[in-house]
Amino acid sequence: MATNVHLTPELERFARQCVETGRYNNVSEVVRSALRMLQDAELQRERFMAMLEEAETEGERDGFFEIDEVAEELDRIIEDAERSRK
Repeated sequence: MATNVHLTPELERFARQCVETGRYNNVSEVVRSALRMLQDAELQRERFMAMLEEAETEGERDGFFEIDEVAEELDRIIEDAERSRK
């Protein structure tokens, strides 16, 4: 499938530099690599958003903790871990 992509002069220079280093054979490979990275980033973002929504649902169902409660629990866990190392 042929698709034309118009790059800003800065992105065009960057893509050509990537080719000049020998890492890529042509600008099309650079663009495909960039799109794969964007695809991966979008997948990670979607998974993160789903995790946040799940945590929010869980919090609404089970209740939320105040930051002071979380800090106290973390302090207790750290103290227990330090005691068990001695």
